[in-house]
Amino acid sequence: MRMTPRYVDNVNIMVSPKSERAYHHGDLRNALIEAGLSALASQDASELSLRALARYLGVSANAVYRHFADKEALLSALAAEGFRRFARAQAEARAKSEQDPLATGMGYVHFAQQHPALFRLMFGSFTRSHEDAELQEAAIDAFGQLLQDSRAPGQTGDIDEATMMLAIARWSLVHGLSHLLLEGQLGLFGAQGNQHDALIAAVLQASVGGMKATAAPPACDQPLGKPSTKASN
Repeated sequence: MRMTPRYVDNVNIMVSPKSERAYHHGDLRNALIEAGLSALASQDASELSLRALARYLGVSANAVYRHFADKEALLSALAAEGFRRFARAQAEARAKSEQDPLATGMGYVHFAQQHPALFRLMFGSFTRSHEDAELQEAAIDAFGQLLQDSRAPGQTGDIDEATMMLAIARWSLVHGLSHLLLEGQLGLFGAQGNQHDALIAAVLQASVGGMKATAAPPACDQPLGKPSTKASN
């Protein structure tokens, strides 16, 4: 589903509504999530409006509030779905990593480039401070992929400190690179528009052992092996 706004202001989107009768019981929540994700393709999370999404879907505001008590609840659901899609994208990239050792690192950066507003929501202060169980589970599951990929060959049992530090180092590289590209900070080095894959590959190749980064949650302040999205004190 793609939302094509007629106009966008600081707080709302206005689009052609759909019929409320098109949604049966149990479908509206998912429809709101899809509409919210589509809206993030053209605006930041701060600009999302529950009422605007209701108008887009052709439903009443009351119908929306039965599924999401407020905008914060919607953003939490969007971030959780973002982590699930992020993890799937990384899993697909990992399947290619035997032929291309840079595949997962490239996949990480590409996700950020393709979904900048969603990426910022997932890894921003909102997610770090929000304690929604669905969101935390999705983020921690994604980080689990990174931990497993950072194990030494044949290593089993609990995650040790060396594995954790390697995972954080890999994450830091691709995450920092993603943000530099999003903010246009690497333009002087050849990262113009969509012509930045060569630079991304060169940076990843320059890292120790290449890069096999996978999705990760925005914070880790729990004991090893139990990452959390809760903000640190």
